[in-house]
Amino acid sequence: MCGVFGAYSPSDFVAEEVYLGLSALQHRGQESAGVAWIDNNRRVNTIKGMGLVHEALSQSVLAETPVRSAIGHVRYSTAGGSMLQNAQPICANYAQGPVAIAHNGNLTNFDELRGILENRGAIFQSTSDTEAILQLLAHQPKRSPFEALLRALAEVRGAYCLVVLLEEGLVAARDPWGFRPLSLGKRGDNYYVASESCAFSLLGASLVRDIAPGEVVLINGNGVTSYSLPIKSPKKWLCSFEYVYFARPDSVIEGRSVYGTRQEMGRKLAMSWGASGADFVASFPDSGTTAALGYAQASGMPFKAAVVRNRYVGRTFIQPTQKVRELGVRIKLNPCPELFRDRSAVLVDDSIVRGTTAGLVVSMVRECKARSLHLRISSPPIKYPCFYGIDTPSSGDLAAAKCDEDDMARTVGADSLHYLSKEGMIEAIGLPPDSLCTACFDGEYLEGAKSFNHPPGCCGGIFD
Repeated sequence: MCGVFGAYSPSDFVAEEVYLGLSALQHRGQESAGVAWIDNNRRVNTIKGMGLVHEALSQSVLAETPVRSAIGHVRYSTAGGSMLQNAQPICANYAQGPVAIAHNGNLTNFDELRGILENRGAIFQSTSDTEAILQLLAHQPKRSPFEALLRALAEVRGAYCLVVLLEEGLVAARDPWGFRPLSLGKRGDNYYVASESCAFSLLGASLVRDIAPGEVVLINGNGVTSYSLPIKSPKKWLCSFEYVYFARPDSVIEGRSVYGTRQEMGRKLAMSWGASGADFVASFPDSGTTAALGYAQASGMPFKAAVVRNRYVGRTFIQPTQKVRELGVRIKLNPCPELFRDRSAVLVDDSIVRGTTAGLVVSMVRECKARSLHLRISSPPIKYPCFYGIDTPSSGDLAAAKCDEDDMARTVGADSLHYLSKEGMIEAIGLPPDSLCTACFDGEYLEGAKSFNHPPGCCGGIFD
């Protein structure tokens, strides 16, 4: 999972605004960050580095950079390792002009594309799947960069939300299935594109609309022009896990408040799996807090901030190694002994992925001499790997793939454990069931869905 941000202005310098937009999207990636722009000499420039936005980028330098269009990226790796050469945006000054690309998602046919391109002489400089899009552009020397981009996107499979910088303007593109969110914002004459609408508020901009699945938007001096990819999908496939965990609660995706959906997940969880005799409800902050508030409201039990989060530690699920995740949990979360001692508590979290956080937090609460602990999860059990941009590459990494509820309760040390049903989660989100991807919960991947109209043959139109 990554975060992308783009800005265009007919009159203002926007490099610093991209920095601020990336800061608002920091929760989507903490491994690297970068900003790219095109200068007056028709050359693409980039600043990027490893770590958080404020570590990888200089706000003061970007504030003094005189550019009216720029893009940025925050990354956690799902395809390609965590290294500087894979940090984005990826950029090139090729024969047709400068180009920079920032990508959120996973291309499921990357290996196929890379093999074809390398056989035609392409030399890849990274292991990131995003570079395949750049190489596809470069192999179309007779087409304008924007036309080449449209044809390139007709060849890729999987999940992608892109912000692309060309001489023609700022481009935003979303895959035909709409796996990942992408929004258009505006402040005065300035336009912004972001993975989540929460990034607009920081800049005083407002949400205009979502970029539609299969839509490509070109933003330049002519305003906003919309194009459609030739690929037609019979259904949307928006990732339900965005509502469960990834998105910030102050974002709005497809017209649905993330905060509201998480609170409703907690309410439905309480109605299905109350815990009689418990004294209070607590959460795994911050991702479980909104659902815990809904659970407390529906159950009539008080909510207490009994587990405290260190605000200077990032998300543990998106840390690159298991060892770092385990250490991160202990540094990040700490229970209040006086609240748990001799009390029965319901602990609410948004999900169990690898089981790292749940087991360690329950263990720490047990040390506080709690009378009993009941774990409630405001999403279904995650049993299947994601191939569309979440770092769960195999079922062996997923705790729920190996344990039922009773086994999971014993594994993490809880007196009881229950999940929200898939039906309850979908009802809480409030979108049509056939518009949501629930593959990580039920194993129903895109490849198993009804076939969609796609031009035959990989790269069939690229090398004509």
